[in-house]
Amino acid sequence: MSPARAARVMTDFHVPIVKDLVLIGGGHSHVAVLKRFGMEPLPGVRVTLITRDVHTPYSGMLPGLVAGHYAFDEAHIDLEPLARFAKARLYHDEAIRLDLQARRVVCRRRPPVSYDIVSINVGSTPSLRVSDAAQHAVPVKPISNFVDRWLRLRERVRAAAGTVRIGIIGGGAAGVELTLAAQFALTRMVAAAGRSTTVLEFHLFSATESVLPTHNHRVRRKFDRVLRERGIHVHRGQPITNVEAGRVRAADGSTVDLDEIVWATEAAAQPWLRASGLAVDAAGFVRVGDTLESVSHQGVFAAGDVAAVVSHPREKAGVFAVRQGPPLADNLRRALTGQPLRPFRPQRRFLSLISTGDKYAIASRGQWALEGRYVWVWKDWIDRRFMDRYTVLPAMPTRNGAPATGLAPQETLKELSTVAMRCGGCGAKIGSTVLERVVARLKPVSRGDVLAGLEAPDDAAIECVPAGKVVLRTVDAFRAIVDDPFLFGKITANHCLSDIYAMGGEPQSALAIASVPYGLETKVEDTLEELLAGAVEVLNDAGTALVGGHSTESAELSLGLAISGLADPHGIWRKGGMRAGDHLVLTKPIGTGTLFAADMRLKAKGRWIAGALEMMLQSNRAAAACLRRHGATACTDVTGFGVLGHLLEMTRASACDARLFLRAVPLLDGARETVSEGIVSSLQPENLRLRRAIRNVEDASGDPTYPLIFDPQTAGGLLASVPAATVERCIAELRASGYERAAVIGRVEAASGQDGPVRIEV
Repeated sequence: MSPARAARVMTDFHVPIVKDLVLIGGGHSHVAVLKRFGMEPLPGVRVTLITRDVHTPYSGMLPGLVAGHYAFDEAHIDLEPLARFAKARLYHDEAIRLDLQARRVVCRRRPPVSYDIVSINVGSTPSLRVSDAAQHAVPVKPISNFVDRWLRLRERVRAAAGTVRIGIIGGGAAGVELTLAAQFALTRMVAAAGRSTTVLEFHLFSATESVLPTHNHRVRRKFDRVLRERGIHVHRGQPITNVEAGRVRAADGSTVDLDEIVWATEAAAQPWLRASGLAVDAAGFVRVGDTLESVSHQGVFAAGDVAAVVSHPREKAGVFAVRQGPPLADNLRRALTGQPLRPFRPQRRFLSLISTGDKYAIASRGQWALEGRYVWVWKDWIDRRFMDRYTVLPAMPTRNGAPATGLAPQETLKELSTVAMRCGGCGAKIGSTVLERVVARLKPVSRGDVLAGLEAPDDAAIECVPAGKVVLRTVDAFRAIVDDPFLFGKITANHCLSDIYAMGGEPQSALAIASVPYGLETKVEDTLEELLAGAVEVLNDAGTALVGGHSTESAELSLGLAISGLADPHGIWRKGGMRAGDHLVLTKPIGTGTLFAADMRLKAKGRWIAGALEMMLQSNRAAAACLRRHGATACTDVTGFGVLGHLLEMTRASACDARLFLRAVPLLDGARETVSEGIVSSLQPENLRLRRAIRNVEDASGDPTYPLIFDPQTAGGLLASVPAATVERCIAELRASGYERAAVIGRVEAASGQDGPVRIEV
């Protein structure tokens, strides 16, 4: 097949996966890589971002955030929509090691991630080599952790009685800016509470005789003046050698009593970089050449604080990470397409705009310095312009553009064209060799009542039904709503098991039907293993044996599970068991439909999606057991038909009416915001037809929560009717068991005979 023909085939169908680019960390360099790959996708390349935090803080705005000049979202880049824009898979996890021989990233909570090219931009950690500093000090690095620690420090100061002594260790730009910003914010907070600002005492410790030692003497003099005017106690030329609870000790043996200690000294590298076998410098940072590629391992790149450019050593500053973004993106693209890498020379001098906490700043470059409020305005303009690049995203690029023949080499096009010509029918099945390798690594749980399953594969599984039990069977399947196959496998298993729990049964076995995107055999194998590993983790936890299934290649990732369960025929919950007087209990908040619809439109915040995923990964097993203990009379799981649709099923089966307390329905964070913008799931219009069952629809439809009772859920909670006598204890136990948003959302009433069995109480 010619390259032109391959391009047409891949435009008409789906570009097969040929290579994996894995980005470790969501730092300043990698956000530029994501933006550039989003603007100009590289066909056949799958991009994966592994990040511990879905909101990456912009270091330039951290002092302003501490001072209160910026809100959280103004000072953080949301990686969820940015990754979605780049068509990158976002894995919310932390890398802990590189397996350089197998070319895999080992993560803390998920299976390893294979790569062809990997780039590291994880920033730095605090250098806490001083005795007990890690135990008693609040480190500034990593910045993403510091924001939460700062909020907790604020609360401790708010609650403190008497004088509060705060010490910042580190006389560089970070320590000075942070000292002045913290003083500004805490002074305002204390004054607003009616307390004297004299209760606050600030100490800045510099290991050198001057603060800001890497800046010129004019800048140092200006900050000496500002620190003096602000009443900061500056301790010069005395490096801290020991940190105790409430005290620091300097090299000369002197001590200073402190109530809060903030650590803002030089940065350190994460230990796993050296432990992985990469060439690192004395401080543990990855040694890279002018192309930002590791000097020891081809195909491994590093940028930002984590990188030590051998030919051009520079101090650790955010400006270098920002400037390295574009050349890093270019060289990653070149490495993926077999082209020569281009060297990058960082600037020797750079502009520093250092704020004083009160919307005043001092500019530093080379031997000159400027100060004033206009400098802060200048800094604010630069920072906001940078943030706009990654928060105000252009229209989504087309998904399957043709390969750029100027970038992709002939051998890559040959691989793509071979993979693109897939057969249908049984020819679309994943090869037996791949399946055998994946199944051998899965380790599904075994059960005595499963006589034949994956451990001894046959044409069908063989299961026993114990005496006195009946079999429950259910099946569900859907396309991936997240780009992480492992996470999607877990969500799907939770979703499918819920039907068994909702009927009071015990899941016994599962058959999987999986479809994974086209790609080279190794890529298909990796995706299938991650997908099934996620499902098996949840199934094993539920004591459910994966006994077989079917797998194919297709344009999209999808998974379905057919679940068999066992139940006592006299203890089965049915939808028709509700009784007048029962209370309606919902175990989980709702809103997944609108949130993931917003995510597809780049309108959902990363923390909203992270919260929704956390809820979707929560099993309904413990909730079902709790409802059983408190005498639930009927139960169902809330899925595609939404709260109202599933409640209607229960009222009809029970020949009862129901009163729904609209404001009591628990909502996922962000759901009210996205639905208020008119963003709803594609199933929402179908569910809205059920509004005819609402007796007072005119009264309820104006409430902002109203659209969400039609919102389809994935891996939603259980909706149950519980006797009034036990419902309070039931809710208390559910919340203690981890279902923190469980709530009574209504009451069952006798059939009224009126049109519509549901009345909404606003």
